[in-house]
Amino acid sequence: MADQKLLAGDVHRHHLPSAEAPPAPASALREPLPRRRFAGGRLLRRAVTNSTAILLLLAAWEVLPRLGVVDPVFVPPLSENLAAWYDLLVGGQLPEHLEASLARSLSGFGLAIVLAIPLGLLIGWYKPVADFLTPLLELFRNTSAVALLPVFTLILGIGETTKVTFVLYACAWPILLNTISGVKTVEPLLIKSARSMGLGPVRLFQKVILPAAVPTIFTGVRLAGAYSILVLLFAEMVGAKAGLGYLILDTQSSFRIPDMYAGIITISVVGLLFNLLLVGVERRFSTWRTT
Repeated sequence: MADQKLLAGDVHRHHLPSAEAPPAPASALREPLPRRRFAGGRLLRRAVTNSTAILLLLAAWEVLPRLGVVDPVFVPPLSENLAAWYDLLVGGQLPEHLEASLARSLSGFGLAIVLAIPLGLLIGWYKPVADFLTPLLELFRNTSAVALLPVFTLILGIGETTKVTFVLYACAWPILLNTISGVKTVEPLLIKSARSMGLGPVRLFQKVILPAAVPTIFTGVRLAGAYSILVLLFAEMVGAKAGLGYLILDTQSSFRIPDMYAGIITISVVGLLFNLLLVGVERRFSTWRTT
């Protein structure tokens, strides 16, 4: 009887075959865009933003000498410096100097990590050791490593030992001081909670103190990574026959200005890549810290 009451032209959906059902609205068929596209767009915008200042600097380096704004004799265009860099690379001089610098820098940097982190953990965790060594640390931390280079040269000579030891001394301080700070600034409530759960000194140090101090320690390691490149240049300018510092000093004294800038560019790129490597290692250790 209900069907007889339907007016002419009235059609209900349940009377239609499934194949004749009216199509769904277009808005219902529209699927949301994948989140990957939005994430990729944000990364692209961030990369463009971060590289804009560098690109402007490089463009100014190329254009200003050609326009005569700066003297092209002392500041050659970027293209000339890159051409000199390529010539040094193909001629084998640049790899030779780079290998010598990296060997010295990584040796001193690695020794600084091996020696400074355990000493910093010891000073930060045991108060008697801290009371004994703090006055000595305060004395030497305020003395510039560059100012002590003549002392290293007088005592150790002008060989490889002097350069590696000099890098070791300069890199040890940021690692040591940040390690001490990282241990001393651990939240006391975490220590009390761990002790209340029955953790002994060794387990407490392994499970609470060391993971909490990792970010601060890596801050010191990254600073030391930058110092390992910078201070080595000073050491290589005294009695060296190879290395990027020697290359810069030799090309400057012989007025090979594009070659000098090629050495400076190489140092900048090496420092940048070294810092990116340390940032990646820090992220891995931070992941370990949170697991």
